[in-house]
Amino acid sequence: MAKQELTCDDILKELRAKQYRPIYYLMGEESYYIDLIADYITDNVLNETEKEFNLTVVYGADVDVATIINAAKRYPMMSEHQVVVVKEAQAVRNIEELSYYLQKPLHSTILVICHKHGTLDRRKKLAAEVEKTGVLFESKKIKDAQLPAFIASYMKRKGVDVEPKATAMLADFVGSDLSRLTGELEKLIITLPVGQKRVTPEQIEKNIGISKDYNNFELRSALVEKDILKANKIIKYFEENPKTNPIQMTLSLLFSFYSNLMLAYYAPDKSEQGIANMLGLRTPWQARDYAVAMRKYSGVKTMQIVGEIRYADAKSKGVKNSSMSDGDILRELVFKILH
Repeated sequence: MAKQELTCDDILKELRAKQYRPIYYLMGEESYYIDLIADYITDNVLNETEKEFNLTVVYGADVDVATIINAAKRYPMMSEHQVVVVKEAQAVRNIEELSYYLQKPLHSTILVICHKHGTLDRRKKLAAEVEKTGVLFESKKIKDAQLPAFIASYMKRKGVDVEPKATAMLADFVGSDLSRLTGELEKLIITLPVGQKRVTPEQIEKNIGISKDYNNFELRSALVEKDILKANKIIKYFEENPKTNPIQMTLSLLFSFYSNLMLAYYAPDKSEQGIANMLGLRTPWQARDYAVAMRKYSGVKTMQIVGEIRYADAKSKGVKNSSMSDGDILRELVFKILH
């Protein structure tokens, strides 16, 4: 039976219980979870006095494998553990040679390897050695459909509730860069009025700079409801405020929505829960727009719309387009979606 991979929460739970491993090889496309684990180890394993002698932080571009191994082989001074953190480890040449150290690692050393924007080849010896003695963790990019659930659970841990519309506005506007997203969430928490524990669309508008009435979430709602007047009002606003509403972001979100709508037609169960299950959404309310859109658009029309969004995307990048502005491209696209 395949070994179940540890999640970020599993690893943090172990660390909080002071169950430490000799190596944590943290890799992948999503920097947020790599930083979360590495920062927890750096901040919490050693006290401030112990850190003076027993915390070593190096950068991949400045060290070779021999230097890392030598650092890991040192014994701690007046402490049970020493922590060695290698940041930007993707820049270390011949990182494979670390496998020799891992055959007999020092258990008083906690070696943290932060390998961002890529992964270790799991077929190689190093991956096997890491899994044998420590943690091999892959931090994967979160899917757009999972963002509302991420926002809700992050804020819940902070004791703050977020209205569904506010969640959708944030997910659409900030996107899946979790470091930036959590930064915006922290900003919202700080700016909440005293005694208030609920984030509303008005707060998003005031503190993040997204209009609560004119945003990609509202454009999507207008298209789902086939509200021609509302859709055109939003496009006019986008045209007048291009910096906060770039066309690429709008097209990307529309493409994601209508591509998911195509998948929703294949759901064996067409209820909101059934659609949520098909699309990997955490809650049925996230599937509500898809359920409504399926009543307004046929499968064939949805396929045509996906093609039109691709065509609009090419035009926005100058392909077969010499004179149309971003506003004109969006206006034409919305006309084709609604008619």
